[in-house]
Amino acid sequence: MTSIERSYFEQCALASGLLNEKQLDEARAGVRWSQGDVTDANAPPTDNQLADRLVESGVLNAWQAKQLLDGRTKFNLGSYWIVDSIGKGGMGQVFKAQQNKVGPIMAVKVLPRDKCTPEAIANFNREIRALASLNHPSLVRALDAGKDGKVHYLVTEYIPGVDLRKLVRHAGPLGMTAAANIIHQVAEGLGHAHSTGIIHRDVKPGNVIVTPDGVAKLSDLGLAGPFESSAENDPRYGRIVGTADYLSPDQVKSPWNPTPTWDIYALGCTLYYIVTGKVPFPGGTTADKARAHCELRPLDPRLLNPRLTPEFLDMMADMMAKDPEHRIPSAAAVIERLKPWMPGGPLADAPSGALGEYAQPKRPLTPPIAMHAMAGRRAVAPAQADQAPLADTKVDFPELPQINESHDSSSKGVVTILDLLDEQESSEEMQIPVSVDWMPIITPMLFLILVIPLALVITVLLIWWIFQLII
Repeated sequence: MTSIERSYFEQCALASGLLNEKQLDEARAGVRWSQGDVTDANAPPTDNQLADRLVESGVLNAWQAKQLLDGRTKFNLGSYWIVDSIGKGGMGQVFKAQQNKVGPIMAVKVLPRDKCTPEAIANFNREIRALASLNHPSLVRALDAGKDGKVHYLVTEYIPGVDLRKLVRHAGPLGMTAAANIIHQVAEGLGHAHSTGIIHRDVKPGNVIVTPDGVAKLSDLGLAGPFESSAENDPRYGRIVGTADYLSPDQVKSPWNPTPTWDIYALGCTLYYIVTGKVPFPGGTTADKARAHCELRPLDPRLLNPRLTPEFLDMMADMMAKDPEHRIPSAAAVIERLKPWMPGGPLADAPSGALGEYAQPKRPLTPPIAMHAMAGRRAVAPAQADQAPLADTKVDFPELPQINESHDSSSKGVVTILDLLDEQESSEEMQIPVSVDWMPIITPMLFLILVIPLALVITVLLIWWIFQLII
């Protein structure tokens, strides 16, 4: 068969180097054999039929077939052959790859062409340098970097697992031991980075990869920067960067003064997420979330996960202290505080830290409510005969009203607030003025103080006007 007789899909497949003539002909024959009701047995299969057959036979995977159907023919970056897509984030796309089509699978991060500005390229190169300077089992290792035409790429080890955000969304909140085991490993990686003078600045569940056997690794140093930064050595100096749901108050208020405690606070917010399934301050804009981190208290995690103990909450609250002077000061100190909940520890809630086996129910019984809606008031949950009162902790968390279980979307298929209040997914540079005036939120009492006198004045004037008309 000549190339002229080949369909566009087949021409792309041959040009890509993923397939040869024999494989295409075998796939064609397979399609004709499987389509027993076709009137003309010699009629060529459609491109979609051929692609489906190639995927079914294992010659291509679904991602490769989709790229060929879209007319893409280049699947290599230098000596690395792209074999599948892993995901896309705010700092680039990540793919699975093999060197020269053989050997172990690696992860290749690519800077998108539409983001190849001089500043983006400089940031990408800084990530490469930061990774190259780090070598720790709890950090994703850099293996290589290069440029193919106008495409810049970074090669790292491939971790066969899932990020913490997807894990929690799929399996539900984790128990204390499983959560402590993961955070302990991440803290070890952060401690190594801090010891080399690097702050991650974007610690969050989406940047923690967990393998099926519970090994956790911190990834994505795209926003990492040095302690002693300045406008000369850090283009993001004085800017608020990261993900709004995990920003420390001191990072928002003093972005020109980076410290390791930024990462400790974000790690505390990450711990909050994986034991509750929700971020500390759901809902609102980026500015609302930044202000909430500076001024408001997170919801009591026990209302989302009743199995959490007061001691565990105290430890988590110390990681999330708004004043860095009151926060756990270092990754090493976090590791020490987590020891009682590690597998075999005196406060462990399970005999091991295996994931999944000790996960909490997929849906909590009470929904989170945006913190600005809770400011200035305390809604008391209705008492239940079989529910013991929450034990006191040194952190006063606002309470939540409970909802009827019949509205749980997991059983009724109804979209509830639980489905709507989720974290922001992408890292970004926050569009928040550094000199923002953190105005207090109007509470119900302040609202009454302002509105009632005004209403009385208007009422008196209205009565006087009506009286004048009558006269």
